Amino acid sequence: MASMTDPRIGYDCEDGSSSRNRALSEGKSSLAKFAIFVALGLGVGMISSMVLAPHHAGAEEGHGYSSALAKLMARPMPRLLNRPLLPRAKSFNGPSLFRAPESRMPEPRMSSDIEEMDAHGSVMTLSRYMIELATKNSDLQEMESLMSSIQMACKTIANLVSRAGIQDLTGMQAGGGSVNVQGEEQKKLDVISNTVMKNALRFSGKVGVVGSEEEDDPVLVEESYSGKYAAVFDPLDGSSNIDAAISTGTIFGIFDEEGEECIVNGQEDMSEEQVKCLSQTLQPGKKLVAAGYCMYSSSTILVLTLGNGVNGFTLDPNIGEFVLTHPNIQIPKRGKIYSINEANYYDWDPALQNYVNNLKAGKGESGEKYSARYIGSMVGDIHRTLLYGGLFGYPGDKKNPNGKLRLLYEGAPMSSILEQAGGKTTTGSQRIMDIVPTGVHQRVPVFLGSPDDIDEVVKVYSEAGIEKNY
Repeated sequence: MASMTDPRIGYDCEDGSSSRNRALSEGKSSLAKFAIFVALGLGVGMISSMVLAPHHAGAEEGHGYSSALAKLMARPMPRLLNRPLLPRAKSFNGPSLFRAPESRMPEPRMSSDIEEMDAHGSVMTLSRYMIELATKNSDLQEMESLMSSIQMACKTIANLVSRAGIQDLTGMQAGGGSVNVQGEEQKKLDVISNTVMKNALRFSGKVGVVGSEEEDDPVLVEESYSGKYAAVFDPLDGSSNIDAAISTGTIFGIFDEEGEECIVNGQEDMSEEQVKCLSQTLQPGKKLVAAGYCMYSSSTILVLTLGNGVNGFTLDPNIGEFVLTHPNIQIPKRGKIYSINEANYYDWDPALQNYVNNLKAGKGESGEKYSARYIGSMVGDIHRTLLYGGLFGYPGDKKNPNGKLRLLYEGAPMSSILEQAGGKTTTGSQRIMDIVPTGVHQRVPVFLGSPDDIDEVVKVYSEAGIEKNY
């Protein structure tokens, strides 16, 4: 008979009966495969029901889910399961999405505290970084929990900052007139960010003492919580830039707690116990066990030191995690940028005026002309200095002899970061990390930056005979 084409099958056959036989054969094959899937589904259902069924201690032997599951698993697997349910793919030598990736050269080893970590095969997040550190050093297990709370606070504040204009979070607190303990007018986000950060630290259960720029009381302790750490922070540095959507940041420092927890209400005549409590946060910067800042700008970056190098993590909005992007940050030995508020130029010491003039004219030790970059947000200016080199300064002047930056939660944490990255810090005549605070809100002049630049500042002050200990 003449050949015909059966549209149901798609190939030529001799006659109609042959076509029907082949169709029937394929139908049986499909039915068999379907039966296997049904059997598998029933088996999984039986296992699930047995596992989820309550197992009573007084049940008779052989009636518990463990016995039934053992019997089921002891049965031989059906031979049909050894056959592929889908046709094998034909060999193909061209490019394929399913082909194993070619082996890559190992990434260069990093120094500092991430040197021994295996960063291959997955993203190094801040959470993973802290977990691996705590695994190798049990003393850091509580720090891991604390850093988890801090990074959550930073994510929350970053979201608030990014939506400030939309959610009416710009402008002054209470329409103006609300001031902190230092007489500075508070922005709405100053107050909100302080609450976010304070609660994150308290509820971590690892902090016994909290000191903040925005708190009237120098030390705040929640009596229902205790911990081994004392924390100090500036919840929103550069908040005056909020309305203009310029970079801001959070600065924090962590000390080992010393003594017993207590509450100090800022009285002039404090008891001996209250003085002892206050000393828990009044520690020099060299006793910091961790310091960092979180910058809210075109991206959100958290820079952290635990006393063994500096690493930077950028918030990935797709996964909601801080990802390692700046491992083992090292500041250049000398830069070409100075960051100082020159509006105060005529209130400076003549020696400092002459030094800045030389930088601009290319008459300094390097012989290079420096550029001026000043944001007005310490976090933003320090971050640029850390990456590009140079120096950041807020010196004392006639109006503010001790400068405007607070030692405990601005000067000391930032100095710790800069020094761990290979930089130096000074007031002009004294290393900032050595200063023992006399008050929670004490101010000091600061110069932070590349080692050669800071050495030049110290030399200028020394030759001018300017020396003051804080």
